[in-house]
Amino acid sequence: MSKFKTMDGNEAAAWVSYAFTEVAAIYPITPSSPMAEHVDDWAAAGMKNIFGHKVNVVEMQSEAGAAGAFHGSLQAGALTTTYTASQGFLLMIPNMYKVAGELLPGVFHVAARALANHALNIFGDHQDVMSARATGCCLLAESNVQEVMDLGGVAHLAAIKGSLPVINFFDGFRTSHEIQKVEVMDFENFKKLVDWDAIEAFRKRALNPDHPEIRGTAENPDVYFQHTEASNKFYDAMPDIVAGYMDKISEITGRTYKPFNYYGAPDAEYVVVSMGSLSDVAKQTVEYLQSQGEKVGAINVHLYRPFSNKYLLNVLPKTVKKIAVIDRTKEPGSLGEPLYLDIVGFVTEENLNIDVIGGRTGMGSKDVLPEDFLAVFKELKKEHPLNGFTLAIDDDVSNLSRPRERIMPLDTTRLTYCKFWGFGSDGTVGANKSAIKIIGDHTDMYAQAYFAYDSKKSGGVTISHLRFGTRPIDMPYLIDAADYIACHRQSYIKRFDVLRGIKDGGTFMLNCTWTDEELEKELPARIKRSIAKHHVKFYTLNGDAIGQKLGLGTRINMVMQAAFFALAKIIPIDDAVKYLKDSIVKSYGKKGQKVVDMNNGAVDAGIKEFHEVNYPASWADAKDEVVEGRPATKYFTEVAKPMLEQVGDDLPVSAFAGREDGTMPSGTAKFEKAGPALHVPSWDAEKCIGCMQCSFVCPHATIRPVLTTDEELKAAPAGFQTAAKAKSGKQYHVSIIVDQLDCLECGSCVNVCPVQALTMVPNTDEERQKMDLWYYGTEQVAPKANPQNKKTVIGSQFETPLLEFSGACAGCGETPYVKLITQLFGDRMMIANATGCSSIWGASAPVSPYTMNAAGHGPAWANSLFEDAAEFGLGMFLCVDKVRKVLAENLDAAKA
Repeated sequence: MSKFKTMDGNEAAAWVSYAFTEVAAIYPITPSSPMAEHVDDWAAAGMKNIFGHKVNVVEMQSEAGAAGAFHGSLQAGALTTTYTASQGFLLMIPNMYKVAGELLPGVFHVAARALANHALNIFGDHQDVMSARATGCCLLAESNVQEVMDLGGVAHLAAIKGSLPVINFFDGFRTSHEIQKVEVMDFENFKKLVDWDAIEAFRKRALNPDHPEIRGTAENPDVYFQHTEASNKFYDAMPDIVAGYMDKISEITGRTYKPFNYYGAPDAEYVVVSMGSLSDVAKQTVEYLQSQGEKVGAINVHLYRPFSNKYLLNVLPKTVKKIAVIDRTKEPGSLGEPLYLDIVGFVTEENLNIDVIGGRTGMGSKDVLPEDFLAVFKELKKEHPLNGFTLAIDDDVSNLSRPRERIMPLDTTRLTYCKFWGFGSDGTVGANKSAIKIIGDHTDMYAQAYFAYDSKKSGGVTISHLRFGTRPIDMPYLIDAADYIACHRQSYIKRFDVLRGIKDGGTFMLNCTWTDEELEKELPARIKRSIAKHHVKFYTLNGDAIGQKLGLGTRINMVMQAAFFALAKIIPIDDAVKYLKDSIVKSYGKKGQKVVDMNNGAVDAGIKEFHEVNYPASWADAKDEVVEGRPATKYFTEVAKPMLEQVGDDLPVSAFAGREDGTMPSGTAKFEKAGPALHVPSWDAEKCIGCMQCSFVCPHATIRPVLTTDEELKAAPAGFQTAAKAKSGKQYHVSIIVDQLDCLECGSCVNVCPVQALTMVPNTDEERQKMDLWYYGTEQVAPKANPQNKKTVIGSQFETPLLEFSGACAGCGETPYVKLITQLFGDRMMIANATGCSSIWGASAPVSPYTMNAAGHGPAWANSLFEDAAEFGLGMFLCVDKVRKVLAENLDAAKA
């Protein structure tokens, strides 16, 4: 009997790998970390693999360390697995050559990810796995979560039987984090397919002092080449081994798998070739074009290494005239990308009369649509199609991009599309994962979820894309037309076009503190027009008030999720409430009944406290207001602002002219002014004693002291107060100013104040008008020499912080220290930053929180990799030291 479960690609890979793994050598790296976490959790719970044992999990000090332990465990005779991606994957490459050369059956499960080059990117493409083509490891690719479940086992089975290591990969985030309802493979099926004789032979080859052998020797030119060629028979055999196991998996599942899967017309003239999640997009495009009578097809590459001409020839229609190969990587300076070159070699070697062109797309998780593949087929039909083209971008510099075609009609019957705009760490993503699993695991419906977010750990924008339906969902791209849209952060209404793509008659849920009367004033005209013109059913819910009342604070996820079930009507509301409350017990039961009751209260409130807004028809003609913004740099206006507004996909290549090396200007975070806080600190000048602890602990530099002269105080805006009890020297007055538009309401300043001179108040329009005080204090008041010792708590805060408005979490414990360092030494700092939280809050495009003082001096910041910050910094020092020595020598020579 089939068992269906809702899970993401990482969990599917972990499930399959657990069956075959005896030792897992691990080290976390996004987006592969959940694979190892699942394996570790299951092992801790006592779950047994096909050998009847728990997996032995060991976490190492680095990816390189994990690869070394992986290698050693295999040599000692244990079936071993690891999980990795990106630069961590590259750190394993030296060991990949070793395990392949020594014919060891290990498996690397990889959530394929972009590499850090001009910039860090944590999202998906094939740059990392393509760097391992020459290692001797086999490469097996999957296109979706179900394929990971089905073919992940082939990686282990073939590695054992073929005595070669396998890199089993799928697209990072797009597949690793996409949640789908899949049919789970039973461990007993795997157990029946294992070549136990091959395992016994592997065990006998293991290092053992009872029959000692020497491995990893040094060889000279006389034999090294011959010995290298001796392993050819293993690679020659591998395609048949993989194909054999694919046939057996196909028999079990009813889903057909081959080293190369072909979809399309048997007499196709035009064919596209791709790997990973792009193949599902290509398949969808082919199905549409076939319905229009066109002779087209698509090939999905599963077994990439060893590359098998035989199996590709088996599926390629003999009628094909032209092939377009779509790579999800870029190899600068090459004649073409890797898969393209392989297909060209195949066509040449088989003496086929077929023209081959290549293109690339999807880098860094760039969304690729069926309309992009329509452009590929259009290009193929040209007499002289372009080779080396790009898709899904506007390249107005090299002019290589092919424009996206018209919208392709899709069959959306029996499907419901939902989008949720959330705030990093508010629980929206977690709640949507729960909703998907509730629907997928408790009903016959299919479900898909993908979460688009930036690289910030929390506080960034999250957009959840959920699809539900009564048929399988193979759409590995974002939703552009939604039946249900929810916005969980009211400040987003003015920042983003959250209703872009709302369907006629769709539903919009807004979490906000506004009354209907206030909505008339607060909603931008573009939102009003979308609501009225598309006849949207518009609801509001004050989830934040409910959260505060119940003691949940800003965690509004359960409130909003309950409202979603009530309004979207995907499943009966009584069932939804039951499943939600069951999930609460499962998630929070260990934290006590009080926490369970609080979340149950959120569910009850969410299904009954939302309010339908009866809006006037006049909204359809709402006129945009001209809002005067503060002056900003050209970079911010032309590059950063579109990215912050979630329309960075529209930027052409020319937007980065002059910044090809990835350079970003300092001091740009101050222009963002997102205004996310619902509550901000309000300062009482009468109580303040000028201890400066509020400024000292503020993670985001949004509360600061200002020194003013008598003249500056007289010229200050109304409401600009001074603290009579604060001392700064006789010549200056002391004021505390607050940035209401960058504060993240952590409350650290309020908590640390010894005299309660600060209280948290609602961040209303009236409160935000105090921004005039901030702008006056930071832009109009002249910088002054510090009247106190800057090496004291109070004196340090009279120095301008050169780290402000970072992407750190509310209440971050790191940034106050770094901010303090910039106050003490920032105008002479060069920073060598390791990859991690500090690199994300410190340099996530498109804005930089590191800034400059009035003289234009400030921290110069750069990041190399995760593991080499000390060496990177040493290199900086060596250069500066050399420059200083040369300068001294030149001065000595000048004096002489």
